[in-house]
Amino acid sequence: MHSIDGFGILVTGGGTGIGLGAAKLLASQGAVVTICGRTEDRLKAAVTEIGNGATYVVADITVEAEIAAAVNTATSVAGRLDAIFANAGGSLHMGALANAQADAFRATIDLNLTGTFLTIKHGAQLMASQAPSGGSIVTMSSGAGAFPHRFLPAYGAAKAGIDMLTKYAAEEWGASGIRVNSVRPGIVADELMAPITAGGKLMDDYLEQMPLSRAGTVEDIAEAVRFLVGPESHWITGVNLSVDGGHHLRRGANYELMFS
Repeated sequence: MHSIDGFGILVTGGGTGIGLGAAKLLASQGAVVTICGRTEDRLKAAVTEIGNGATYVVADITVEAEIAAAVNTATSVAGRLDAIFANAGGSLHMGALANAQADAFRATIDLNLTGTFLTIKHGAQLMASQAPSGGSIVTMSSGAGAFPHRFLPAYGAAKAGIDMLTKYAAEEWGASGIRVNSVRPGIVADELMAPITAGGKLMDDYLEQMPLSRAGTVEDIAEAVRFLVGPESHWITGVNLSVDGGHHLRRGANYELMFS
């Protein structure tokens, strides 16, 4: 592996789960990591866990001024910005389209797609302004954005949007040496997914649809992010990388099972 020692990296949603795991791995290899999120107490605990000089900034990625400030803070801390892991996201709707509340649907799109757009916009502009210009942006997608997972329409549509946004950004910013790729995790055993990965009908359904029949780990995704951030992937851009035990080869999970 080529060194990322001294890389300035911003991780959004870095207080828990995959974001925290990626931040820990990147910092352990010498990167100067700044995490951001909306809950300060969680961020404080996370930087203690990450160690290696990690810092935090409170920011809501859906508020343009706040994510712009987070990008600037990460740059100031490290002296430059080499990479962003645009990890923040989530779902505020689960269920049938016929019963979906418009506000919950909009909020899910805003949190995932609009928040990622704002992160790319300000991160890429800053990277392009540096001398020398260049950098890597890794966005957070999902298998639900690539093939239908029943009862996840808002989340899946938002993640599909992120995959296409990633391609547009890769095409636009390539001339500035900025690479943009997404990761598409499958089911990962972290705090958010613990109620599913603990077992039950839905987890059984997941396992039946994975050639490598196990839940993923935070480390599985963090290693993929590390590869896309680092010099090893310097000729890779516009890719939507599935890290899901082969789940994308079969059908999506049926979240209706959570209600049965």
